[in-house]
Amino acid sequence: MQFKTTERRKFRIQPDKVHLPALTWALARIPSIQAFQYVERRQPWLMQFSILVLSSLQMAEKASRGTQDIPSSSPDENEFPFGYPTSICEDVPEQKYLCSNCNNVLKKALQTLCGHRYCSACLSWIVRNNKNPVCQKCKEEDPSTLSEGSLLAEERAFGDAAINKEISELRVHCVTLGCSWCGTMKNFEEHQILCEYALIPCHTGCGHVVMRKKLADHLENGCVNNVTVCHKCKQSLSSSEYQEHSCEDNLYREQKHVQAETPSDEKQNHSGLSVSMDGCRFSEVGCSFGGSKEKIKEHEKAAVGTHMLLLLQYIKQLKANLCTVSKAANGFISQTELNVNGAEKSISELCIPGSLKVNGDLEVDCLTRTSVPRDESTVQQLVREKVISELENKLHVFENIVAVLNKEVETSNLEITAFRRQSELDQNVIRGLELKIAELHHCLTQKDAGLSRLHKSLLFSEQTSYDGVFLWKITDVNQKLQDSVTGRVVSLYSPAFYTAKYGYKVCLRIYLNGDGMGKGTHVSLFFVVMKGDYDALLPWPFRHKVTFMLLDQNNREHIIDAFRPDLASASFQRPVNDMNVASGCPTFLPLTKLQSPKHAYVKEDTLFLKCIIDAN
Repeated sequence: MQFKTTERRKFRIQPDKVHLPALTWALARIPSIQAFQYVERRQPWLMQFSILVLSSLQMAEKASRGTQDIPSSSPDENEFPFGYPTSICEDVPEQKYLCSNCNNVLKKALQTLCGHRYCSACLSWIVRNNKNPVCQKCKEEDPSTLSEGSLLAEERAFGDAAINKEISELRVHCVTLGCSWCGTMKNFEEHQILCEYALIPCHTGCGHVVMRKKLADHLENGCVNNVTVCHKCKQSLSSSEYQEHSCEDNLYREQKHVQAETPSDEKQNHSGLSVSMDGCRFSEVGCSFGGSKEKIKEHEKAAVGTHMLLLLQYIKQLKANLCTVSKAANGFISQTELNVNGAEKSISELCIPGSLKVNGDLEVDCLTRTSVPRDESTVQQLVREKVISELENKLHVFENIVAVLNKEVETSNLEITAFRRQSELDQNVIRGLELKIAELHHCLTQKDAGLSRLHKSLLFSEQTSYDGVFLWKITDVNQKLQDSVTGRVVSLYSPAFYTAKYGYKVCLRIYLNGDGMGKGTHVSLFFVVMKGDYDALLPWPFRHKVTFMLLDQNNREHIIDAFRPDLASASFQRPVNDMNVASGCPTFLPLTKLQSPKHAYVKEDTLFLKCIIDAN
């Protein structure tokens, strides 16, 4: 899709004034979502202008239809109808941030069962305009893999909170001509509402589109629908005309003429004795005449027309005030009637005669003299009708509000139902995952047990000797000696070793605090014959010579002791249990010699024992 040069020139509108015909022409050149995307990529300001076109045409349609309700299908002010345009991003957005339908940055991202993401508005538009909507991305990737998960439905999609959070942190800027705002996506919507350079339609429905910062000037000077009705003369005026308007010019001129009236005998009163000066009884309604009682009487007879104008103005102002009070008091009629009765009483006390004669030099009333209506019921009826009208207007407003709230409740109920269905699906998925986790945990436990056995077998194979010579390293000697003294751990067993590859299986047992006759005084060391895998092939009883050695780590004086097995002892017969009774040297080494500083049997809290089995 391409615009011609002549068409491009037609789009050069004035930013502070756009008329409805121009908006209609522009909308005709943006008939589809694809065209909207093209405008968004090539002309960002024109994209925003097209959004305003939709809003302005909707307002014009409402104005042409009167007060009928028109369903809104166009976006709100300064709102992008689908995703955010990629042109507002500082950097090129990643593919995962783009909508599968409009290819813009996702707005209120939803993820479908097939794994693709859509804007909330795009998904609603697709579902609303297609009987059997299928994910377009699934079609493009591999049509042969279409499944039930590729079917689109709003209730089967769920909000992608992770993507929405990442999108909210993207760096963006305002594309409105003249605006230099930069920030993050989460603040972009707020800026669109407040941007002074944004084009917005006049809310009065006059058909003009102006920059937000020039809206006040437009309403004051250029808006044909922004009129104010004067509550005194009921004349419709613009804002500038209303500020200069005064509907009391004629009344002021008549008052000025009355006040300029100076009888000739008034000078005589100044030259003579002082006479008491009284005010006109109509001073409360605006008459400023003053003089003696005689002059006041003559004035009241001659200025009936002026007084009637003042009274009329006073009653109108009083009526307007009563309407304002009734609105503020939520329509309490009793208080309104009380004010009206007081106003009628004030008027009746003026006692204006129905017809007056005209004196020569006094002001003559040029109006037809009529008596002030004193019918209280008529005034009360007018007030009641006014209050009832206000209440009916409020009732109509409340009915509209209730209708809107009902729609919101219905929408909320549908959303809750969708959330419940999604929650049930999520619970099923969670239960399936929990079962899988339990199975994996069981497998891990079995593998850990196998690894433990392998580790023990490896350690055993590393420490096992098969030539009848075994070197035993004992660490933490002082702690183990203390445990032996307290009885916590009396003896220690060495790892098993063999006299040959398939020979006898044996081990050593040491009592660091002694055993038997050496308890508390000596270190006792014993030899233990264990049950082996090849005992059936070996000669019994055990006959080999056993030699014990405690190594001096300075290689000076080793402790050596040896013995031959007692063939009659049960300790050297073929084992029936895991090991036979230990046999050896109860007084192998005195404890005093073990800790002696002259020898290095224990060095760095470690000692070494060596056992040699004579295989001959």
